[in-house]
Amino acid sequence: MKHWSDYPILLAVAETGSLTAAGKKLGMSQPTVGRRIRALEDHYGTPLLKREEGGLVPTRFGVSMLDHITRMQEEADAIERSSATLDHSLAGVVRLSGTEGVGTMWLPKVLQVFREDHPDIQFDLGIGFRSFNLAQREADIALRWSSPGDQNSLIARKVASVTFGMFASASYVQRRGIPQTLEELREHDGVSLTIMDGQSLWKHDNYDKADYIPKRMAFQTDSVWAYDEAIANGFGIGMLPLCNSCACERDSFVRILPNVQHQEALYLVSHEDLRRSQRIRAVYDFLAEAFREDTDYFLNGGVSKFIGDIGHHTRLIAAE
Repeated sequence: MKHWSDYPILLAVAETGSLTAAGKKLGMSQPTVGRRIRALEDHYGTPLLKREEGGLVPTRFGVSMLDHITRMQEEADAIERSSATLDHSLAGVVRLSGTEGVGTMWLPKVLQVFREDHPDIQFDLGIGFRSFNLAQREADIALRWSSPGDQNSLIARKVASVTFGMFASASYVQRRGIPQTLEELREHDGVSLTIMDGQSLWKHDNYDKADYIPKRMAFQTDSVWAYDEAIANGFGIGMLPLCNSCACERDSFVRILPNVQHQEALYLVSHEDLRRSQRIRAVYDFLAEAFREDTDYFLNGGVSKFIGDIGHHTRLIAAE
């Protein structure tokens, strides 16, 4: 058991393909990761990793070890989740994950309504376009776009259909005009947002492929806030949710090709083990009801029951 703490390091290197990336994932320096891997190799007297096509991959013995390490990690994760289900109080921390936009603009306001009745629950919110690992308790509850994930142990509910339209700033329209057809759209400047799995937020065809993409993307980013500002400052045309406060409230935004829109499903996801925790279940059920209350907001850009004066929000009753 001497090298127990080194096994997750080997797993991280195998998953990321480099010492540096593994170090970032684990919060360690690259030299420390390298030193711990060498210690494992010295202990077993054989290489565990080899360099192949610019990255590190496990050797034959390394693959065999990783099979055991993965099972060990799964069992350790199960113990961690089981400990969370022992607490039946409505107090403590609930970890959530989401993306910029819904996670930064809508979710905090909804959670504050929840805390009016449950002030002893605290929230830890992770924001980013990546799938937080629910099995390893990187999050207790996640908001995921398009798909809930492929783990059999997940409990997921589709909570919203979010409609996106094309928008540009008034200054861009004054300078370049408004495209009247999708073919004309190709001749305009675009603004691109990189989202899950490196995909770009744009109009998709029936085969889920982006189509009628402008010949020139004048601005590309992986930040929703930078993306909104780029459109607002006249870089080009981009897709925005109809419920986006920028798109719906700023006079400087112009809807382009109003008949062209794109919808994305939004899922509320948790690990099945954690639904036995009373506080996590309370938050999960409350959020599901909040999304139901705001169906028109996400689908049609209607008025949200949560964004605005918090004193006039509809009160939702959390599942006890």
